[in-house]
Amino acid sequence: MHMKSTVVAAAALWLAVAPAATAQTPITKSKSVSATATIQAIDTTTRSITVRDETGVEDTYVAGPELKRFDELKVGDKVKMTYYESVFLQVRKAGGTSGTTGAKPADATLDAAVTRGKGALPGGTAAVQEKMTVTVKAIDPALPSITVTTSDGRTVTRKVEDKKNLEGVAVGDLIDVTYTRALLTQIERAK
Repeated sequence: MHMKSTVVAAAALWLAVAPAATAQTPITKSKSVSATATIQAIDTTTRSITVRDETGVEDTYVAGPELKRFDELKVGDKVKMTYYESVFLQVRKAGGTSGTTGAKPADATLDAAVTRGKGALPGGTAAVQEKMTVTVKAIDPALPSITVTTSDGRTVTRKVEDKKNLEGVAVGDLIDVTYTRALLTQIERAK
């Protein structure tokens, strides 16, 4: 249920900020954020790591068993992280087959993967991709807003910041949404 809310929210966000879309034209919006933190303390009993970011804020995290190289971490090591997020949307007319087949929304899917780094120090990538199709149920150009229905029958309404983004979108259209998130992490030894 949370995944479907996230994907629908991502679609609504796209409609709020993306350039005007014409029917059948795929749209991709992506962003990334990078941060570096320094390991301040390591508790091997609880597998917790305390880090301080570049602004001086400290936080403690527990490393699960999937972090196989936990024992290689050292106080003073730099943890570099980059978070990527992208939304890919394609509007298609009801009954159309652009992007997928059939005229009804497909059930949501979720794919996740973890790739361990092969370098001398610990690192890796965790990625999640969610896919779903929603049906445009209503459009209110005066507000402006769009209402969509998910494959499980939920109805979601979101305000659209720029009504130009509704051009080419009609009631009954299907919107294929692919929402991808990835976190890349690498360790650098203190100098």
